[in-house]
Amino acid sequence: MHVNESAENYLETILILSQKLPVVRSVDIATELGYKKSSVSIAMRNLREKHHITVTDSGFITLTDSGRAIAEEIYERHQLLSCWLTALGVDPQVAADDACKIEHVISRESFEAIKRHVKVS
Repeated sequence: MHVNESAENYLETILILSQKLPVVRSVDIATELGYKKSSVSIAMRNLREKHHITVTDSGFITLTDSGRAIAEEIYERHQLLSCWLTALGVDPQVAADDACKIEHVISRESFEAIKRHVKVS
């Protein structure tokens, strides 16, 4: 269930927004990410075509099971890596920025090893 980094970012953003807002719309995603609404619209069409989201006639965006699984995996990586880097003394903003980069390229094997190490430490 591999998707590109951009799709992972959109799915993670939808997940985060869905925890804060009663409904998620393209405009909310554009505002959160600082992207143009037209760019978000194209991305939402691609995610819908890949069955990672559904969009109602009112424009409300919901993650499908596959979209939620991807989003939760990326969000878990982001949270753990960001917290771990901060605990190592990295500035919180730098840690969050670095975690956002690392979360997309780290293998599942390496992430699981870090997760085990962090939980033991």
